[in-house]
Amino acid sequence: MRALLAVAGLDGASDAVRLAVLVLASRTPSETGMVRIRTSELGRWIGLSASYVASEVLPVLRRSGVVSVDTAEGECGQDDGLECRVLPLWAAQDVVGHPLNLAKREYATLLRLLEAVMGPGWTLRDGRVIPAGLIGTRTGRGAATDRLALLLLVLEARETGRVRQCGGTVDTKRGRAAATVARLLGCTASAGERVLERLEDRELVLRVRLRTGSGLASRSRLMLPAVAAAHGRTVADDAQEDRAEASKPEFSDPDVAARAVEAPELEMESQVSGVLVVDEAGVAEPDVAAALHTDHPHLATSVVPPQLSHRFSGEGRGAEGRRPEPACAGEDQAAEGEGTVAGTGSAVAGDGPLRGEQPKESPVDERDGQRAAGAGAGGQPKATGWEKAQQQRRVGLPADLRLRVALGPVSWLWERLSGWQQDQVQAATRAELAQLAGLGVAPEGAPRLLADRLTDRLAETGGEAMVTGPYGWLIRRGLPQRPACSHRKCDDGVRLGTGEDCENCGNVIHLRRAWRARIGAEIDRELPGLDDGERRRVLEERLRERIAIEAEDLAWRQVQASEERARRDAVSAAAAEQAERERQAAAAADAVRQALACEDCGRDWAAGLCEACDHHRQTEVLIGEAGLLAAAGSANLSEAGIIAAAVAGAREAIGESIAASWQEFLQITDVAALEADPEAAEDAYAFAALQTAQQAVQEYQDDVLAMLGRTGEAEAEARRAYQAEQVRPWFQRNPTGADAVAAATKAADAARERVAEYLLAARLEQLRERAAARTGRPTTASWTDRLAGLAARPLDSDDTGAVIA
Repeated sequence: MRALLAVAGLDGASDAVRLAVLVLASRTPSETGMVRIRTSELGRWIGLSASYVASEVLPVLRRSGVVSVDTAEGECGQDDGLECRVLPLWAAQDVVGHPLNLAKREYATLLRLLEAVMGPGWTLRDGRVIPAGLIGTRTGRGAATDRLALLLLVLEARETGRVRQCGGTVDTKRGRAAATVARLLGCTASAGERVLERLEDRELVLRVRLRTGSGLASRSRLMLPAVAAAHGRTVADDAQEDRAEASKPEFSDPDVAARAVEAPELEMESQVSGVLVVDEAGVAEPDVAAALHTDHPHLATSVVPPQLSHRFSGEGRGAEGRRPEPACAGEDQAAEGEGTVAGTGSAVAGDGPLRGEQPKESPVDERDGQRAAGAGAGGQPKATGWEKAQQQRRVGLPADLRLRVALGPVSWLWERLSGWQQDQVQAATRAELAQLAGLGVAPEGAPRLLADRLTDRLAETGGEAMVTGPYGWLIRRGLPQRPACSHRKCDDGVRLGTGEDCENCGNVIHLRRAWRARIGAEIDRELPGLDDGERRRVLEERLRERIAIEAEDLAWRQVQASEERARRDAVSAAAAEQAERERQAAAAADAVRQALACEDCGRDWAAGLCEACDHHRQTEVLIGEAGLLAAAGSANLSEAGIIAAAVAGAREAIGESIAASWQEFLQITDVAALEADPEAAEDAYAFAALQTAQQAVQEYQDDVLAMLGRTGEAEAEARRAYQAEQVRPWFQRNPTGADAVAAATKAADAARERVAEYLLAARLEQLRERAAARTGRPTTASWTDRLAGLAARPLDSDDTGAVIA
């Protein structure tokens, strides 16, 4: 049961998730290990709605690696039917001695316990009603926490219904009972107090304050009436048994005035979780104050005679029945090893001075001081390396969820390791998980894969009981990968990531069997008269020779591969060196180019052409392109005067547009700043002119395409495209429909646009040929390149062809 609670203790998970793991574990069939449950039914068990379970609990269970959840979606896509496996229970099946290898009767007992504590209640088909458990009607916010707290308290309760409370210092405002609940749940003391109050309101838990004969406050009891009733007892009877009667002193002297109070109970094993409470105070509550003296056993024969120091008022009177000897003035403490706790001045921890007396040194104290001369600053002896390792030892698995899942099958071996060994195993586990991730295994599946590897290795060994050296077994046998062939994903003949048999191992086995059969056939053919023993000897000898040849061949291939790898590395290094030299040369050439002055204006560090001059050149090219488009829109391309007029009009219009754009820019810009920086003003003007020229070219192109689209050729092509659409079957079925007319019109417009583009390309080509014939330049050169050199020349009728070119 404790191992099952450790499984449910997910780090950082909510109480609803932990309780869901316990519920699924209790409902696990011992035969199959698969739990089939609906989301709504799981919500009834933990006191929450089905939607909350589907959205908040199930995703956490899937990510935790503790429970695998397969769902059957409902009508709206929600998680309706669930098929769950509690993976630690699944992995512990058939593992002899594992605490989670539960028998069928243990599963049944666990289910009956959860039904009695938090069963939601059912109505059977025959009309019978099964009532809910103790807290089965508690639903809504905090229901899962209350149910988990009551279950943990029931597990901690004795037959009398009493729950053993946590020890140590607790917050006096909360009380020891609240601290006990907080440590069980792993929450703060204030949260534990609220949970305890809700359980008290339902009368599921009682806090009984015991009374003493002297009237002083004594311990309080945390009782569960339902547990006591299940064992045929009542809480009142048990509380009455724990109350102390006032003892009557037999003597009137002060030495016997101090009355013995109840001795603290000794327990062999702590039943409270070791989780620290966050908001503990530094002062213990008064009702659990330590007793001044220990009760002395009555009517019992001492096996070892008591060693009396004749200094304490609590010592026996001896066999003579006389009164005790007077106590020494200092009430010296006993020597170390006689029931004292070093480093404390408490009357419980050691035999300190009586109340009202000042502590004084005694010969015993001097001897203790001499004995502790080599101790540390805290008065404790210096721990050796082995003692330090044992002090750092952790009983539970690491807090990292991935490590907890991976090391889950060897949790018992983990507890047998020292602190240093646990650190080494933890580092080795992280390295194996990183190696699995490097082999292509999904990060969320690597811990489960490593856990399966440890389970298989334990099965080979014969179980954890057969492992005599846990540290060496984990480091050298359990965790490392054991490839059975040369494939890097092979592990004991199984392919990592898929879980299937390694194909490479199968090939190796097949080749070895083939060679064995071939060599056997050769022996039968060459030496037919051999008996079985001699034949087996010859076969083994030839097989060894074959293996030696294969080993030599493998070594030779490895040498060749190493040489080839070295050659490739040398070629790569040479190529990288050459690329670096080329990069450096290109960088030096670029630096030289950047240092060149502008070819047009002479500005320094302009890389041969400054930005303003580059914009000027591009603007001139665009003006020439606009003139060419304007000329292409003329009706007659054979008349040079008409073409020249079109080109001159385009240049003049673009110049006016540039001037207007510059004036608009000056209106929105600080003119004084431009006058102060002539280079900036020139750059701004060049950029504005470039933008205006680009817009003008686009407008001229749109105009000439629109004009050419209205020509007879374009209209004829549009009509033919429209008629082609009319003969289609879908158009004939509804010739007057809006969709049919729209499709035919779209086809006609596309045909008209294609004709316009074709006519424009033909006119431009005609203009280029005329320019080439007039100037004598080849027609293969781009017309934009020719415009770049001729656009700045003045326009007249004689140079029309050159300008257009």
